[in-house]
Amino acid sequence: MFEAVKLGRRISKETFKKEEPELRTRLLAAQRALREARIPVVVIVAGVEAAGKGAVVNRLNEWLDARGVQTFAFWDATDEERQRPRYWRFWRTLPPRGQISNLFGGWYLGPIERRFHDRCNDAEIDAELNRIVDFERMLAHDGMLFVKFWYHLPKKVQKRRLKELARDDRSRWKMLPDKSKFSEQYRKFERVAERVIRVTDRGVAPWHLIEATDRRYRDLTTGRTLLAALEARLAQPAPSQEAFAPPTGPAESVAPEPEAQITILDRIDLSQRLERDVYKRRLKALQARANELTWAAYKAKRSCVLVFEGVDAGGKGGAIRRITNAVDARLYRAIPIAAPTEEERAYHYLWRFWRNIPRAGYMTIYDRSWYGRVLVERVEGFATPEEWQRAYAEINEFEAQLVERGIVLLKFWLQVSPEEQLRRFKEREQVPYKQHKITEEDWRNRERWDDYKVAANEMVARTSTELAPWTLVAGEDKLFARIQVLQTFCDTLERALEEGPPKDGYLACEGAD
Repeated sequence: MFEAVKLGRRISKETFKKEEPELRTRLLAAQRALREARIPVVVIVAGVEAAGKGAVVNRLNEWLDARGVQTFAFWDATDEERQRPRYWRFWRTLPPRGQISNLFGGWYLGPIERRFHDRCNDAEIDAELNRIVDFERMLAHDGMLFVKFWYHLPKKVQKRRLKELARDDRSRWKMLPDKSKFSEQYRKFERVAERVIRVTDRGVAPWHLIEATDRRYRDLTTGRTLLAALEARLAQPAPSQEAFAPPTGPAESVAPEPEAQITILDRIDLSQRLERDVYKRRLKALQARANELTWAAYKAKRSCVLVFEGVDAGGKGGAIRRITNAVDARLYRAIPIAAPTEEERAYHYLWRFWRNIPRAGYMTIYDRSWYGRVLVERVEGFATPEEWQRAYAEINEFEAQLVERGIVLLKFWLQVSPEEQLRRFKEREQVPYKQHKITEEDWRNRERWDDYKVAANEMVARTSTELAPWTLVAGEDKLFARIQVLQTFCDTLERALEEGPPKDGYLACEGAD
């Protein structure tokens, strides 16, 4: 694979000086056009040691408008990053629409280093590389442009440069090989790099191999390649800006299919009730247990993510309050999810949820969640069929990463009958301190009860996985629903604490950054 970037190609100083001004001009023009077209760009800069990756990024920052470019390096993970799933740190560096992020190594640095140092085997690194492929494909479908550069050097050239760098006390090289084993380690690194590039070289995110022997050739080829990628993307039909605009009203959606009229939600026994004296007794005991368990989770550094979904007036708020009343306020955040803000619309829809993943030992409660993509956005037409249909796999992958990291994930769907919902709506209109809970949108959503039922049925069927199952809550009786939620929360958290942290190939490969 790397023979094509060991040919000793060079560019003269005169040629570089002649071509650089026009290249810079066209890069700036393309950057302005990308900003107007709201296209986010990720530039991955990776390769062998001593290839000059830092110099390349410095050159790109010189040629581009710095106001639209951010640069990130991924060396040792911070304590904050170690306490969350690995991809949390990468989601935080993704550019908003119209901006560019230069990433040193990006999500490739960790897997390459771990395999090179034999901290994981081929099967484990392949699993991580397949995750990277899915990650890049998901973002590319959302409009992101990937330009991935791999810089390579012949063995003799790298050895000479490493010797020069070793004499410079200011240089620190994480993968500097033992001089006595240089040839052996050079070949080993090439094998690892070839595997990584081969598995992750896809049409939506291709690799560009660049010979780095001559610095002028390296930089000019990088600029030309980046320019070609930007201009090719700009030549494609622009996506509708309506996709990034706030919703202005309902849109046509798919009518319920006949065979889906009877759904999983219809099988929930809504007749279940609980007497108030029994409720008070069980509530007190469960809240005391929840308090103890959340402190135990804090000490064990096990995070919790609770997701509450359900029909309007299904009792989500009441169930959440019974948990938060039991837990120390320093241990949790409750986040109500509404329509995305202008800032949030500049990113992939999962971005705003990734950014709120809790630190080890803490808890985040989502009142509504990422499932809006396959519920309200699907039903109201705010997401295209292609967007919400691929969201099931995206959500399952997102949740798998949470659970693999050791996060205790619970998902509750609270269901009531149409008759009980109507009663609660009318009650909210009459009781002054509840009037803020009822809106015109609630009444409009009620008219689409069947559409939402079909969407919720498919959501449960396609996202209730072994790692992240749904808990369907009978919400007709609020007392019963609150106890069911609390009981499930306590039982699940206690079981997770008894089992200890999860052990699987992905975490074995991840190791410590």
